[in-house]
Amino acid sequence: MHAICSMKFLRDFNGYLSINFQKTLHFSSLFPKPHSFSSSPPPLPGGDLVSAAVTILKHHRSKSRWSHLRSLLTTTRNNHSLLTPSQFSQIALNLRNNPHLALRFFHFTLHHSLSSHSLSSYATVIHILSRSRFKVQALKVIKLAMFEFSDQNSALLEALIKTYRVCDSAPFVFDLLVKACLESKKIDRAIEIYEMLKSKNVFLRTSTCNSLIELVSKSRGCFAGYDLYREIFDLDVDNVGGNGRSGKGISVNANTFNVVMVGFYREGLVDKVEKVWEEMKMFDCVPNVYGYNVLMAAYCDDGRMEEAMRVLGEMKNNDLNVDATSYNTIIGGFCGVGDVMRAEEIYREMAMNGVETTGITFEHLINGYCKLGDVDSAMVLYKDMCRKSFSLESKAINVIVRSLCDVNGVSKAMEFWRMVMKKYEVVSEKESYEKLIKGLCMEGKLEEGLKLQGEMVRDGFEPGSEIYGVFIDGYTKQGNEIMASELRKEMLGKDMS
Repeated sequence: MHAICSMKFLRDFNGYLSINFQKTLHFSSLFPKPHSFSSSPPPLPGGDLVSAAVTILKHHRSKSRWSHLRSLLTTTRNNHSLLTPSQFSQIALNLRNNPHLALRFFHFTLHHSLSSHSLSSYATVIHILSRSRFKVQALKVIKLAMFEFSDQNSALLEALIKTYRVCDSAPFVFDLLVKACLESKKIDRAIEIYEMLKSKNVFLRTSTCNSLIELVSKSRGCFAGYDLYREIFDLDVDNVGGNGRSGKGISVNANTFNVVMVGFYREGLVDKVEKVWEEMKMFDCVPNVYGYNVLMAAYCDDGRMEEAMRVLGEMKNNDLNVDATSYNTIIGGFCGVGDVMRAEEIYREMAMNGVETTGITFEHLINGYCKLGDVDSAMVLYKDMCRKSFSLESKAINVIVRSLCDVNGVSKAMEFWRMVMKKYEVVSEKESYEKLIKGLCMEGKLEEGLKLQGEMVRDGFEPGSEIYGVFIDGYTKQGNEIMASELRKEMLGKDMS
C-alpha cells in the first residue's frame, strides 16, 4: 500500500513560503513485521525521513506511534546520523497546531537521544508552545535551553528572533525569555535582552518590565530600581505625555508605580514614596488599593497617623475596597504610636464593614496593649485569637512573655512560655530568655534558671555579663560561694577571649 504525504512548512521574515511536495513510500518496508528481514534497510533521504516521521506522528494510533517512530529514527541513526536540528524543526512545525504532540515529540527525542538539538530546534518548540498560549510549558523549555546551552545564552534570543516568523509565534515569547532570566536571578542577562529588543523596536509587556524593576530594586537597591523605571518608561515629569504613555511605546500602569514605591518604602524613604505617588497622579494613572496601602504603611511607620487617615479617607471617597490589609495597616500604626483606643475604633469599624479580621489584626492590638503595660487585655485578645484558630507569630509571643515578666511576674510568664512552646514553633528572642532568667534568679529558682540558660545557648544566644551577674548574686544569697566563684572565673575567661 502506498501513502501520499504532503507537508507545508517554513515561513521567512518577509512572508510565508509554502513548499509542497509528494513522496511515495512503501510503509511495509519501513515497518516490517518482527524478524521478517535479515539486514537493516538503507537510511532514508532527509526529506523522506521528515515525511515519514510526520505521517507516523499525525496518523498512527497513540499506542503504536512512538514505537514505530523510534524504530524509524533508530534505524536511521544506526545507518547514518542523528536527526538533525533542521529535520527536527521541520517535523515539529508540521505539528504546530497540536502543541501537546509537538512537546511530546521533543521530549521523546531528548529521552532517547534521537536528535542533535541546537538552539534553533529549541526555539522552534518554544515558539510552537507560545503561539498556542502554553506559557508554563514554554517557560520550562526556555529554562532547559538556558541550562543546556549555558555558554550560549546570548544566542538564544537571536535564535528566537530568527525563527519567530516561520513559527508564526506570539510576541510574549520574549517576555517569557526575560521571565526565565528573572526567575533564575540573571538580572544582567534580563536587562541585556530588554536592551537588544528595544534596539529592534520590540517592546516587552508592562508586567514584565515591572517584574524586572522589582528584582533590581530588591537586589541592587531602590535607586537602581528607580533609575531603571525612568529609563524603561522614558518618563519625564517636566514634559508629561498623559495617559501613562511613554515615548518608547510602553504603557506605565499603577503596578509600575507600586513596585517603585515598595522599593523606597522597604528602605524607609517616605519622601521618595510620596514623590512617586505624585508622579503617578501627573501621568493620569489611577492608584489601586495596593498603592494606597503602601502609602499608608509608609506614613504609619513614620508615625504620621493623620496623613495615613487622610489616605484611608481618600480610598473611601473613591469607592475603593478598603481591605483587611488597609485596616491592619492603620491599626498597626496607631498601636505603634501608643494610641490603642484609636486602633480599637478602627478594629470595630473593620468588623462593622464586614471585613474579616486576620492574625495580624490581633498581633497589632496585642503589641499595642503590651506597650501600654496592659497585659490582661493582651491575654484576652490572645485567647480570642485561639478561639478563631489564628496562630500567634513568634514576635508577638516574645512581647507577651516580656510583658508578663514585668507585670505579673516570672511564674505567669514561664507558664505561658511553656504552653506556647508546645503549641507553636516559636523563634525565641534573646531578650525574652534574659527576662525569664533574671526573674527566676531573683526568685531564687537558680536550677530552673540554669536549665533555661542551657536552652538559650542551644538557640544560639551566649549569656552576657548581666546574666552571669544575676546567677552570681543568686548563688551568693544562697551562700554557695563555690558556685559563685566558678561563675566569676568563667565570666572573666569569656571577657578575655
